[in-house]
Amino acid sequence: MARVVLGIDPGTATTGYGLVQEAGNRLQAVAYGVVRTKADKPLPERLAVVHRELTEIIAYHRPDRMAVEELFFNRNVRSALAVGQARGVALLAAAMTGLAVHEYPPTKVKMAVVGYGRASKEQVQEMVRLLLGLPEVPRPDDAADALAIALCCLHSRGLEMRLAHEGERK
Repeated sequence: MARVVLGIDPGTATTGYGLVQEAGNRLQAVAYGVVRTKADKPLPERLAVVHRELTEIIAYHRPDRMAVEELFFNRNVRSALAVGQARGVALLAAAMTGLAVHEYPPTKVKMAVVGYGRASKEQVQEMVRLLLGLPEVPRPDDAADALAIALCCLHSRGLEMRLAHEGERK
C-alpha cells in the first residue's frame, strides 16, 4: 500500500513543502515547492497565507501524515520566533484536516537521509536528489529540506513498524 508523507520546512517568508510517496521499496517525489509571503504584509496576513496554501495542498494531495522539523533555536531569537509561528500554523492546518503529525529534530533528519547527524546542507540536498531519483537538486533549499523531512518520516515509520513486528513475534 502506498503511503504519502507531507514534509514541512516552516518559515514566515518561505515555507517549504514536499510530498514523498512510498510504495514498497520505491520512493517518489509527488510534489514540492514553497509557499511565499510578502514581506510588506503584516504577520497575521502572512500566516493566513501559509495556512490557506498548506490546507489546499493537504486537500489536493491527501497525504497520510505530516512531518515537521522540530524548532531549532539559534542565536537569532526573532528568527526562531517567526519560524515557530509558521510551524504553529502548519500544525494547525494538519490538526484541522485530521492529519497525524510527526516531529523530528534536525540531526535526526540528517541522520535518516545522509547517515550523519551533522551533514551539510549540500550533502542532505544531494542525498534527497539521489533517494528520489531526481535529475537535479530540488530548489529552492526550503523545498529540498521539506523533502528530507518527509524522507525522515518514512524511514522512521518503517523502522518503527519493523520493531513492532519483531516485538509481536517474541
